[in-house]
Amino acid sequence: MPVELLTIPCLSDNYAYLIHDTASGATAVVDVPEAAPVLAALDKTGWRLTDILLTHHHDDHIGGVAAVVAATDAQVTGAKADAHRLPKLDRAVAEEDRFAIGGAECAVLDVSGHTVGHIAYHFPIAGLAFTGDSLMAGGCGRLFEGTPDQMWHSLSKLAALPPETLICSGHEYTASNLRFAATLEPDNPHLISRIDRVAQARAQNRATVPSQLSEELATNPFLRANLPTLKAALGLTDASDAACFAEMRSRKDRF
Repeated sequence: MPVELLTIPCLSDNYAYLIHDTASGATAVVDVPEAAPVLAALDKTGWRLTDILLTHHHDDHIGGVAAVVAATDAQVTGAKADAHRLPKLDRAVAEEDRFAIGGAECAVLDVSGHTVGHIAYHFPIAGLAFTGDSLMAGGCGRLFEGTPDQMWHSLSKLAALPPETLICSGHEYTASNLRFAATLEPDNPHLISRIDRVAQARAQNRATVPSQLSEELATNPFLRANLPTLKAALGLTDASDAACFAEMRSRKDRF
């Protein structure tokens, strides 16, 4: 099923994503930090926007929704649990709900932690997961509302997706995330290689997202809190996976 993906830089370090089903012509945007770059991308591609998919309520992910709806009449999808603080929803969804963008089927995952009510959109056939500020390239979102246990549970769901899945996350935080990762695993060869590749990409002003889940599993410490080597690096050899995650997140907050 041919699907095209376009990554759109927004604001200072946000990303929106266009997903286009070539057979039907249906097109969705995932998060709208601001309207102008999204509308410019639609104009350039000639795609007609049919859907807006929202991961969570923060302004830097929904700030352009009203203007894009006014320009395109696209239908808005978001979390039922978060409907009270999202733009008006045409489709309210929850964990395990399924819908389609044209012929591209999507499954909804509850990935609360960064916020309560944060969701991710997994397109299994297309091999795409739109994770907002839950799982990020080289890291994960701050816990503004949820608990470490919630976030670890959410990240574990995402870690269980097929390893070839492309993780489409919401920010260009990769370089700083990997610098933190190197404090925990300085000798990880996959991490060393990734840091070099990310530095080259940013020097050329290229986006470092999306990233492949297999790469996240090999280099992202927030997916690796269950590993004995990471627990030892944290001085928490006998701690639970969630406790190790919590210690990592606390250290990253101070990094």
